[in-house]
Amino acid sequence: ASVFCVSLDPKTNTLAVTGGEDDKAFVWRVSDGELLFECSGHKDSVTCAGFSHDSTFVATGDMSGLIKVWRVDAKEEVWSFEVGDLEWMEWHPQAHVLLAGTADGNSWMWKIPSGDCKNFHGSARRRDEGSSGSIRWLSHPGKRAVVGYEDGTMRIWDLKQGTSLHVLKGQDGHQDPLTCVASNQDGSLIMTGSVDCHAKLVNSATGKVVCVFKMESMAPKAPASEGEEAESNSVESLGFCNVMPLAAVGYLDGTLAIYDLSTQSLRHKCQHEVLSCPLSLGLGGVLWACSRPPLEPRGFPGGHVRLWDARSGKMISEYRGHSAEILDFAVNK
Repeated sequence: ASVFCVSLDPKTNTLAVTGGEDDKAFVWRVSDGELLFECSGHKDSVTCAGFSHDSTFVATGDMSGLIKVWRVDAKEEVWSFEVGDLEWMEWHPQAHVLLAGTADGNSWMWKIPSGDCKNFHGSARRRDEGSSGSIRWLSHPGKRAVVGYEDGTMRIWDLKQGTSLHVLKGQDGHQDPLTCVASNQDGSLIMTGSVDCHAKLVNSATGKVVCVFKMESMAPKAPASEGEEAESNSVESLGFCNVMPLAAVGYLDGTLAIYDLSTQSLRHKCQHEVLSCPLSLGLGGVLWACSRPPLEPRGFPGGHVRLWDARSGKMISEYRGHSAEILDFAVNK
């Protein structure tokens, strides 16, 4: 059945983990595609999967809230926990610490494999976004994290104290559910994306909105005729460039907007059919974006990946081969 999530191991870049609709997750060897072991025991679609920072552990989580952690070299399960409906899961960037968020608005943090637990109570349910990036780590030691919620609120959490440092809500927050969150390399800037088609740039130290990138700069949607549903649009993915003051915003309708942060203006607009996956901005200002065909494909056999130059807005290359839409992708170091 459908494969919902993929991830590459960060230390060696030789392993991959995948999770799917068939309630299964697998760890593979990248060089020849050989199956190394199955992460067995899940009872619902596996929507989250990823390796710890040093590739010692791999975690898999299913929609029902069952999370399992496996020791990679021993190919054995070392820890499991059951929460509510799982929406996202993320490893700490420097420690054997795992975070996860559930549909009731709660965030969980565990030390692995001891299982020492801490809970962060949110204000509202999150939009069901699976592993689309509802959380981002802030500051190099990984002591803070930012989480987006379904009521349009964003919270910056102090993970050690278990307290909320900043809350963006009301007029400062989004008017619709958050879909994605991103931070720049040093964690000083946060960007939030929402169903309201706005992307907000936030100073993480003050919790204040620096600027708002609005969809109004794009071409307006044609009004729906009688009996037809109006076409919806939303921000689906975000990314910062590590070497230039650029940020990318991907919209559901396939628009890929590249903004200049120094002037807070639109720099380039690239067009896909329909954007379906997170963005990845490389060190050299190279942008990966993944798209799926529209409901009635215009000559496209399936989903494809495009490589863009963020500086010029030109497409460098395109990768095809799938016969249906792409649901996730990962880029190694």
